[in-house]
Amino acid sequence: MARIIDGERRLIKMSVDDVISIVREYQRICHNSCCYDHMRELLAKADFYIPED
Repeated sequence: MARIIDGERRLIKMSVDDVISIVREYQRICHNSCCYDHMRELLAKADFYIPED
């Protein structure tokens, strides 16, 4: 579970499972991209969510 740490800047501390989940989602979205610009376009349309503690 992710934990938001308030300070001068808000930080999100993520578990290993959170990071793996984001990487899997990234791979799922980008595996058909043909180039850097297309990959950026696909990621700009995507929403990434992680549960908060």
